[in-house]
Amino acid sequence: MFFKKIHWLILYNKDIVMNNITVVIHTYNEEKNIEDCIKSAWLLIKNVLVIDMESEDKTTTIVKNLQILIYNFPKSSYVEPAREFGIKQVKTDWVLILDADERISKELAEEILNVIASEAKQSQSKQEIASSPSAPRNDNVTHFKIPRKNIFGQIKWLKHGGWWPDYQIRLINKKYFVNWPKRIHSTPKIKGGLGCLKNHLIHYFHGNLEKMVEKTVVFEDIESDLLYKAGKTANTPTFLRKYFAEFYRRMFKDLGFLDGTIGIIESIYQAFSKTITYLFLYEKNSKSRTL
Repeated sequence: MFFKKIHWLILYNKDIVMNNITVVIHTYNEEKNIEDCIKSAWLLIKNVLVIDMESEDKTTTIVKNLQILIYNFPKSSYVEPAREFGIKQVKTDWVLILDADERISKELAEEILNVIASEAKQSQSKQEIASSPSAPRNDNVTHFKIPRKNIFGQIKWLKHGGWWPDYQIRLINKKYFVNWPKRIHSTPKIKGGLGCLKNHLIHYFHGNLEKMVEKTVVFEDIESDLLYKAGKTANTPTFLRKYFAEFYRRMFKDLGFLDGTIGIIESIYQAFSKTITYLFLYEKNSKSRTL
């Protein structure tokens, strides 16, 4: 009897996962990352969607060769619109959002399977007691944040400087998803309670200095637009204050120096990025005064 129960639970877990989760990956010129990302997603489930934002390299060819369903989406400077679009294409109850430079570990995949099976069993129990409400109760966990292990250039795990645990809301019950605000680095709006997973995503970032600076310029220009529209201004004291405040936070308050040379480099670079935002803001303010 005991072994029959265990066997039923294994089949139940497998059935729940096969029918209730999709992995959504957004891409733009990710030919070096996308295959490994998809193969890591297969540790969890074969049901994968790729939302491609007009890639100009071999990304889409690689995706098609892996027989993955791909949707075309207009090119954007940030990923949030593509993420929302991808979630809306999903037919399953649960969705896991991945960046192309992220990987799922075997341990995380197993934890997600267990979480989905557990949530499904709890939902079934509630339905037996009473009919489901139109909106989730406060104690109903509908989305989960996942810690992210940031690895600099595939050589160094950054444990300090504000880089760990770097929680990301990525596992979502689609029924309670509202929207993903169209702002860079925004948090999705989801009804219901937030849970937390133990195991982590793996994130390989800053592997190429040229692309790193290129991405920084794009992102900080967008950030400066938000500040400009909010009526903010910048001057020389602002540049110095923002640079040293960010450097102090990363390097000393968050102990970035404990990560050695890479930690020091990242502390300097993040301070540089913050300063670039306000240089862009200064430029926008200057142009508006000359009109």
